[in-house]
Amino acid sequence: MREARAEDARVEARRLTLSLFGEEHPTAARLFEHVRAALGPGRTALCARLAKGAPLTRRSAELASIAALVIGTRDLGMRWWRDSREGKLPVPDEVLAANTAVDPWTDLTVLEMLATWIADDAADERWGRPVDAVDLNSWRAEDRVETPARARAGDRLLVAFDAGGRLDAVVVERPGGLLGTSLDFATLRYSPPAEAQWSWGVAAGLGPHPLPDETPDPYATPVDEDAAARLRAWALRHDASPAQAGPPWRDKGDVIAAIDRVDWMWRSGEWFGWWRAAAALVDGDAIQLAARLRDLES
Repeated sequence: MREARAEDARVEARRLTLSLFGEEHPTAARLFEHVRAALGPGRTALCARLAKGAPLTRRSAELASIAALVIGTRDLGMRWWRDSREGKLPVPDEVLAANTAVDPWTDLTVLEMLATWIADDAADERWGRPVDAVDLNSWRAEDRVETPARARAGDRLLVAFDAGGRLDAVVVERPGGLLGTSLDFATLRYSPPAEAQWSWGVAAGLGPHPLPDETPDPYATPVDEDAAARLRAWALRHDASPAQAGPPWRDKGDVIAAIDRVDWMWRSGEWFGWWRAAAALVDGDAIQLAARLRDLES
């Protein structure tokens, strides 16, 4: 069942990347061709610098954010990078150049922040400004959105739930004539930049993702052979197939590729510890690696 869900997600992601980028199997090299065409050489260089500076376990997420910026710029035009927001925020060009996220997105990387920003702006451009926001970690539909003073039964209200995500809340009449709202989950939709960010990350996977003209190749860096062998053996003992585990891991590229093939997120909770150990192996965090290996093997 979990393998079927993972494959369904990949199929949908490839369908979207084919629609948005003209390719089912996106790569970093092809992405940067789109980046240069959409953003110009200056922004392309800045995006490449930020992607290169991220840990290899985070590079796929940074590239997915860049994919959102490509599609968002196609939607909104170059003005999006230069237009002020009534003095409340620096313009996106300034954020990218300064490499500093600003409120309310300081928990994100700069590329993730810009992707969130452009996804929401594209949603506003397409559907208008939302009247409220909800957290869809709870799927309760009733009265999640406050009823406006002049609302009537049957009115539809636009609601935000994620970066670039929107759905409708329908005003309904309750017993006694009181008005309330009910979320219409059938109207759930995402703006194109949000779709690009999700689909690129899923379709391209964790990597390896060497960047154009990147030397030396960071994925060729050797890893601790003993730790690599122990993590690979743990994966095989816990139902990873030999094809998923791959040949013995010698370098960071081997580990990244194995993490991607294993689809650890679709497995049981103990795999989260394995992921953290494998990520520490790639990132060169010896203290974290030792602690996670002890937890896995205890």
